[in-house]
Amino acid sequence: MHPIAINFGNFAIHWYGIMVATGFLAGLWTASRRAPLAGIHGEKIFDLGPWLIIGTLVGARTLYVITFWKSEFAGQPLLNVVKIWEGGLVFYGGLIGATVAGVTAIRIKKLPLWKVADVLAPSVALGHAFGRIGCLLNGCCYGRVCTVPWGIHFPAGHETYPNAVHPTEIYESLLNFGLYVALAQLFRRRKFDGQVFGVYLISYAIIRAFVEMFRGDYPANQIHFGLTPAQMVSVPIFVIGVVLLIVLSRKPAVQK
Repeated sequence: MHPIAINFGNFAIHWYGIMVATGFLAGLWTASRRAPLAGIHGEKIFDLGPWLIIGTLVGARTLYVITFWKSEFAGQPLLNVVKIWEGGLVFYGGLIGATVAGVTAIRIKKLPLWKVADVLAPSVALGHAFGRIGCLLNGCCYGRVCTVPWGIHFPAGHETYPNAVHPTEIYESLLNFGLYVALAQLFRRRKFDGQVFGVYLISYAIIRAFVEMFRGDYPANQIHFGLTPAQMVSVPIFVIGVVLLIVLSRKPAVQK
């Protein structure tokens, strides 16, 4: 079997934006459909949309710029910092930004924090799955050189050309789709508010740490103690998820 050839061409940037937008819309729509099961009107979830989108983009871009400042932004025009349409979004930064913005909006709108978190958690995984497809089309977040039969080739001009590389974008997309299905099922059987969100944090930290083993897009100076930046962030995310499950499980059970 020959490695798959990926030709994203001149429209890659546009498709990247389309897939990210599709992920946001799919996430909000599925969350709004899930919300009534938690006693929350679906429109209230859509009302959180602008907050979550802005928080995600600001957080994702900020962490990307910080992580790759020396290799991509130092000495370059300052305008490059805001060119998110060319790619360059870090998911963990987006998660942190969306969490801060979401908590702020939830408090302002006087919504139940952990119920909303459970409603949103599966949809975060779904939106991320679409976003990784956008990464594939954009040629970013690529894997390291490999000889596996399902390796992919990016076209001439890409950093990896002419080598075959692990399709890490596909790995993570499929795992996120699977996580979405699992969390959506868990939501219907949750025992306490915040359980689904806590399980999401733990599960995604494991998924991300695993996929990072095959990533090949980090400069050597970004690897510390054999760990990528995302693997290092996955550790506290995992711990936070465990702590949340322990603390929140001691509160009153979900009323159905």
